[in-house]
Amino acid sequence: MTSKTQIRAVKLGMNGPTVGAQGLGAMAMATDIYGATDESESMATLNHALDRGVTLIDTADMYGNGANETFLGPFVRANRDRVVLATKFGFFPHDDPAKGYFIDNRPEYIFQAAEASLRRLGIETIDIYYMHRRNRKVPLEDSVGAMADLVASGKVRYIGLSEVTGEELRLANSIHPIAALESEWSLFSRDVEESVVPAAAELNIAFVPYSPLGRGMLTGTVKATALEAGDVRNVFPRFAGEHIDANARLVSVISTLAQARGVTPAQIAMAWVHGRATVHGLTVVPIPGTRKRSRLDENLAAIDVHLTDDELKVLEPLGDAVQGIRPVFSDDM
Repeated sequence: MTSKTQIRAVKLGMNGPTVGAQGLGAMAMATDIYGATDESESMATLNHALDRGVTLIDTADMYGNGANETFLGPFVRANRDRVVLATKFGFFPHDDPAKGYFIDNRPEYIFQAAEASLRRLGIETIDIYYMHRRNRKVPLEDSVGAMADLVASGKVRYIGLSEVTGEELRLANSIHPIAALESEWSLFSRDVEESVVPAAAELNIAFVPYSPLGRGMLTGTVKATALEAGDVRNVFPRFAGEHIDANARLVSVISTLAQARGVTPAQIAMAWVHGRATVHGLTVVPIPGTRKRSRLDENLAAIDVHLTDDELKVLEPLGDAVQGIRPVFSDDM
């Protein structure tokens, strides 16, 4: 695959739109969550992605407290007939910044959040609207019912969920068709395979893995000591001093396979995620995040990397050996 070739398109599950087989996580495009950003290169990467057939662009209202949606707005509007824009609601900032966010799934909040996202993006309809996290104090019937109302009003085309259980996915889908489930899934984060992946496959709901490169760890290029002071990964357990060395040794296993294949560690990790579609019998559209055109092309090339049985056997044990929990956000934030 050359940098000019367009990737194939897939249907996002039974009820979703047709999108490129790989999407783009835009969280860091206009924020410094992973260190300093260059908005001109971010915009160039967005346009390059679209040229390559990457049509699913993923953001959320919490990224930069709305700044990310505002940044994406002109690009989305200029390419409205091609871009499938996904955004999310659920995280609401505390009055005290030191307390972070709490999770709000109340219908009245959902309606307000959708209007605010539409305003920042400058569009009339959100293509895919995700519940970013579940607050289990609010019945799914209420929150998914409100999302269904947004579909009925024409403000949202498809609805999705993020980081729910298989049981919750089934219940939500019985209230209104769910197009996609977005949760973390990578060689280093495989807990979703216990219940939610089988549920998604059973219901023909697409799976959209975020952080398929382990927030950069699986590229083999990220070192905790080299992270910028404002990089959020400094507080993530897997990047902490007591875990980073052990996890780096696991990444070296991926690097060895990559060297033998003549590809990069990131491409091995991405190929593994793409391969889950066949293993589990469902549509899988990962959304690796990047702000650079070169990294975008590197990630897209992984679509054509097919791992052998021997390589898969080497990779299989890695997830159980990872040290440090992945970030999980509770109802009580």
